[in-house]
Amino acid sequence: MAQRIVITGAGGMVGQVLADQGRGEGRDVLALTSAECDITDVAAIRQYLEPGDVVINCAAYTQVDAAETDQDRAYAVNATGPGNLATVCAQTGADLVHISTDYVFGASEQRRTPYEVDDQSGPVNVYGRTKLGGEQAVLAAKPDAYVVRTAWVYRGGDGADFVATMRRLAAGDGVVDVVADQIGSPTYTGDLVSALLQIADGGVRPGVLHAVNAGPASRFDQARETFAAIGADPQRVRPVDSGHHRRPAPRPAYTVLSARRSAEAGLTPLRDWREALVAAVGKESPSGPLPSTP
Repeated sequence: MAQRIVITGAGGMVGQVLADQGRGEGRDVLALTSAECDITDVAAIRQYLEPGDVVINCAAYTQVDAAETDQDRAYAVNATGPGNLATVCAQTGADLVHISTDYVFGASEQRRTPYEVDDQSGPVNVYGRTKLGGEQAVLAAKPDAYVVRTAWVYRGGDGADFVATMRRLAAGDGVVDVVADQIGSPTYTGDLVSALLQIADGGVRPGVLHAVNAGPASRFDQARETFAAIGADPQRVRPVDSGHHRRPAPRPAYTVLSARRSAEAGLTPLRDWREALVAAVGKESPSGPLPSTP
């Protein structure tokens, strides 16, 4: 078990679950929100780190559409900040686990095979470019760091993630239009956090890893499975193409991540995305399932 886990960006969805699960397992956890530790400020980082710490960086600028116009801030948080963390970790003698994204891929419109860890990157929006910059900055400053790419992360409760949104829509009536031409790797936060804690404990080779629930899915697939999981009629979900929902930032058509090389590095593969979704919806429903629509 890691000596101490330091979480940066602990106020976000992944950071909160990570802190809760780590403490629930009896770990020594220092959870720092971005207000408490701004990773764009090297001095702020230095005051918290000690030799032997395992830093898990959950801090990120995740507003994909806003990043198109708020580029300076997105680069500061997603690229400069992780580089700062890696530099201080290297100087302090702390390990670093940095979370990245499937959106470092996507430029190949014809791609239909899962991306391996060393495949050519090619982001299609500013968010993806800033996250790729963060990967490069981390590995340049600390070559033995872990860069963990994940995708389409959700908790599924009362938040603002995709599954939570679909649950709210399922509780209403009428049809729901969901894009069917964006295909990725839906990942349950609880499963991602378990992978992060396994990495923190050692036994996984450093470098770039993929931690996603297994199997490809479109947003349409994910929406229908969410409806079905809570007892709503999945036929209410109607497939549309991306042109139906115009967004400021382009979305890649295909960013499914392969976990094959990560398993070879020692990381336990995550379960199938459908199984994880059913578990997530049940776990995040303390009052029982949402009502179905007749």
